[in-house]
Amino acid sequence: MCALLRWLFRQEGREGPSLRRLGSAYRSASYRPLLPSQVRLRRFTPVGFGRRGVDPDEVTEFLEQVAGDLARAYAELAGVREQNARIKDALRRWQSRQVSTAHELARR
Repeated sequence: MCALLRWLFRQEGREGPSLRRLGSAYRSASYRPLLPSQVRLRRFTPVGFGRRGVDPDEVTEFLEQVAGDLARAYAELAGVREQNARIKDALRRWQSRQVSTAHELARR
C-alpha cells in the first residue's frame, strides 16, 4: 500500500502539468504531501515566556495539513478499491463465458 501511495503522490515529470489533481483539490506541482517520518519527527515551537506548551496555531495548521493529506489518501484508496471490484467482476464474467465456450466446444 505504501508503494501505491508513493505512486499516487509522486511528483510530475518535467513535461508534466504545473498543477496536478490530488483527490478533489488542485495543488501546485511544488506541493509535497506529508511523509510518515515528517509527522513522527515534527516538533512544535514552545510558546512565549510565562506559558506552557506549544503554539496552538502551529499545531492546528499542522493537523489541518495531516487531515487533508489523509482525506486525499483515503479518497484515492476508495477509488482504487471500487476500480478493483469492477475489474474483478469483469474478470469473473469473462471467465464464465470462457468456461461456457470451452464446454460447448468439447461437446462437438
